[in-house]
Amino acid sequence: MKKLAIFDLDGTLLNTIEDLGRAVNHALAAKGLPIHNMASYPYLVGNGVRNLLLRAVPDEMRTDSAIDDILKIFKEYYNEHNCDYTTPYDGITELLSELTKTGVKVAVASNKYQQATEKIVRHFFPDIDFVTINGQQEGFPVKPDPSIVFDILSKAQATKDETVFIGDSGVDMETARRACIDSIGVTWGFRTEKELTDHFADKIVHKPSEILNIVKNYSSKVI
Repeated sequence: MKKLAIFDLDGTLLNTIEDLGRAVNHALAAKGLPIHNMASYPYLVGNGVRNLLLRAVPDEMRTDSAIDDILKIFKEYYNEHNCDYTTPYDGITELLSELTKTGVKVAVASNKYQQATEKIVRHFFPDIDFVTINGQQEGFPVKPDPSIVFDILSKAQATKDETVFIGDSGVDMETARRACIDSIGVTWGFRTEKELTDHFADKIVHKPSEILNIVKNYSSKVI
């Protein structure tokens, strides 16, 4: 059995895409820039808010000063509206509860900035005892750099062999690979199953209830 399950946030625990898209569109509109259809946002997210904005703005706006201005507007809006449309995926709350009852530690590793990550997780999962909730912080590069994973391992006092990383994107699978820990790719999030297999997910699941059985009976056999 694994002793620590590290979860990505956006697209894995929570469907956050509507609130993220609305916040980006608000910031773009405030600067007189074209906005995006909501259907495009699942393919823009995944490497932190700054990179999301870099992908969302026209080429001529991709300067540090321009992104700083847009990021400020984004955060002001998102900090107030990050729970408007966001919801946990079906079965996630029950999964987290069962994992902790079984004795498995749970943690969050997100590229969303720390203030929003902690607020959203505490809001939607107030009864879950996370060993740590790690968003993007000063001094830590974003995933797929594995630094965030190593910090969680230290806080949880867990080894790599005892740990599994669970996420919905190639970024998450690459993070696990670079950290030398096992990975589970989930298909209900923002990216495709093909992206997960292309980035060498060790296992792939289609509903949260499958994760509990895998974590309790983990083997290295790919399924």
